[in-house]
Amino acid sequence: MTFHLKRQLFTIKEYYKMAEVGILKPSDKVELLNGEIIQMSPIKSFHASIVDMLIGMLNSKYYGVYNIRSQNPIRINRHSEPEPDIAVTKFRKDHYRDQHPTAKDVLLLIEVSDSTLQKDRKIKLPIYAEAKIPEYWIVNSVDEQIEVYRNPKDDKYSSKKIYKKGKTIKCSQLDFELKGSDLF
Repeated sequence: MTFHLKRQLFTIKEYYKMAEVGILKPSDKVELLNGEIIQMSPIKSFHASIVDMLIGMLNSKYYGVYNIRSQNPIRINRHSEPEPDIAVTKFRKDHYRDQHPTAKDVLLLIEVSDSTLQKDRKIKLPIYAEAKIPEYWIVNSVDEQIEVYRNPKDDKYSSKKIYKKGKTIKCSQLDFELKGSDLF
């Protein structure tokens, strides 16, 4: 006998209401992905250092041109509000004070992956592709490489390139390039 359990999927509005009434606490470290509340992994020092280096590089070149956001929400749809490690978004003088950026505001998303590698590939990648995020990088610290995904179509990216340590990556959305050896 086979039976299927029905899952209760949450909207962003319900997710925020749970935080407002104390069901979710800031210390819970969660994000909403496809209507499910997913626990985030603790941030290890190597991971944090890569995020800090990338934020520094991007801010030194683009401060006042784009908004560079670190580990802040992006509103994808009514059931997903991920918190990517880095988001480069269209510039807004108010830095999105009254609302989080939406998918159409995003030029580049970067996830730094160690223990989160499978989540970033299997769960977040389809969400970002379906939302038409033009470019998505996974800084894969496990294999010391950068996976670059471009040209979203449905819930996949039609272009995937892997850059090893010594190679230079050029962002198709920005005048930005990076050597893998700068991070690993």
